[in-house]
Amino acid sequence: MKTICLYFEIHQIIHLRRYRFFDIGTDHYYYDDYENERSITDIAERSYMPALNTLQQMIEENGKYFKVAFSLSGTGIEQLEYHAPQVIAKLQQLAQTGCVEFLAEPYSHGLSSLANEETFALDVKKQCQKIEELFGQKPTVARNSSLIYSDDIGSQIAAMGFKGMLTEGAKHVLGWKSPHYVYNCNIAPNLKLLLRDVELSDDISLRFNNSEWDGYPLFADSYIDRISRFPEEEKIINIFMELSALGIAQPLSSNILDFIHALPACAKEKGIDFATPTEICMKTKSVGAIDVPDTLSWVDEERDCSCWLGNAMQREAFQKLYSVADRLRIANDPRINQDWDYLQASNNFRFMTTKPSNVGLDRGIYTGPFDAFTNYMNILADFINRVNELYPLDIDNDELEGLLTTIKNQGDEIEMKDKEITRLKAKLEKLETAKPAKAAAAKKAPAKKAAPKKAAKKADKEA
Repeated sequence: MKTICLYFEIHQIIHLRRYRFFDIGTDHYYYDDYENERSITDIAERSYMPALNTLQQMIEENGKYFKVAFSLSGTGIEQLEYHAPQVIAKLQQLAQTGCVEFLAEPYSHGLSSLANEETFALDVKKQCQKIEELFGQKPTVARNSSLIYSDDIGSQIAAMGFKGMLTEGAKHVLGWKSPHYVYNCNIAPNLKLLLRDVELSDDISLRFNNSEWDGYPLFADSYIDRISRFPEEEKIINIFMELSALGIAQPLSSNILDFIHALPACAKEKGIDFATPTEICMKTKSVGAIDVPDTLSWVDEERDCSCWLGNAMQREAFQKLYSVADRLRIANDPRINQDWDYLQASNNFRFMTTKPSNVGLDRGIYTGPFDAFTNYMNILADFINRVNELYPLDIDNDELEGLLTTIKNQGDEIEMKDKEITRLKAKLEKLETAKPAKAAAAKKAPAKKAAPKKAAKKADKEA
C-alpha cells in the first residue's frame, strides 16, 4: 500500500529595524515590533488559521486515517505566542487528536549545523523542550532549517537519538534513484531519511495558482491518480512544504484549501494511506544509504546553501556571528541568548543574496543585498560588543568556563544553605509555638493523688 507523508513547516521571520552605525553602543534593541506584529497577524489570518481549521476538519471527517506532521521554529513559536496565540491553541487541539506529529528542528531556524556542532545540538534540544512543553510530544524525527542536510549533519542528528530526518529529494543526490523509498544516513545507518518529492510538493506550494502552468488547473483526484500510478514498489510519497503556501503563496481565492480537503477522500478510493514520519520510520525498512558529502537544502534550483553563503558578504557575516558561539554557549546569559536566536535566523543571510531566483524574494526594508549586509553588520557589531563587555576577550574560553562553573557552584551552595536556614527557622518557630501550649496544658492537668497509695502501704505494714 502506498503511503503519503504530509508535512508543513511553520516559521516566522523576525524583522530587524533600521540600525545605523551611530546606534552601535547606544541602542541595544534591534527589532521592528510593528512589522513583526503586522506580518504575523496577517499570515495567521490569511493562512495559518484557515489552513489549520481545514486540517482539523479533515481529521474529524477521516478519523485515524488522515495524519499530518508539523515543525515549528522556536522563534516562530515566540512570535505566535506574542501576537497570534490562537494559532498555538489550534495546534494544541490538533495535537490532542492523536493524528498529528511535531518534529524537531533548530530553535533559531538558523545555520548552526554548518558552523558549530555543540551550538546546533543545543539549538535543537531547546526547540524540543518547547515542543514538549506546548504539545506534550517529545520529537523523535528531526528536520533542519530549510531541510539542510549532509552526511555529517545526519550523523549529528543520529547522535542526538532521533530515529529519522526529513530532507530534500534533490536530483543531483538521488541520480537514478526515486524519492519514494526510505533511505538511511551514509555514516549513521540507524538514522532513516525521508526525501521530499520535489515535483509533487512544488505543484501545490509553487504552481497551483499559475494559469500558465501545463498542469493548471490541478484537481485532487488527478493528483492522487498520478501517485497511484507510481510503480508498485514505490510506496512512500513525501509531500513537504511551508504552511504559508496555503493562503499566502497560493491565495485562498485559488481554492487551495478545497484541494487539500479533498485529498483524503480521493486517496482512500485508490487505497492510499497517510502516516506520520515516525510511523514510517518505525514500520518501513531502509532500502539503502544515500551519500550526501556536500550540503543540500530545498531552496532554489541548486538545492544547496548558496542562497545563504554564496557571496563574500554572507560568509563574512556568518563567520563573525559564529565567532562568539562557544563563548555564548558557555556563558548562557538569557538576554544575550534571545538576541542570539534572532540573529542566527537564516533569513538574515538570505536577504544578502546576489543570486537570481525563480521564487520572488521580499527583502523588506532593504533596497538590496549590500543594504541588508550593512544593517546586519551594524547590529552584529553592537551585539558582539555587548558579549565582550560581559565576558572580556582576554579571558579565554577554558578560563571563562571555569569561572562561570565556580560561580554556579557557589550559587548552588548558597541556595542549599538558604534552604537549610529556612528549614531550621521553620523548625525553631514550631518549637517556640509549642512551648506556651505545653505549659498551658501542664497547668490545666489535675494533681496526682498519692495519699491512697501511702494509706494502703501503711495498712499492709500494720497487718
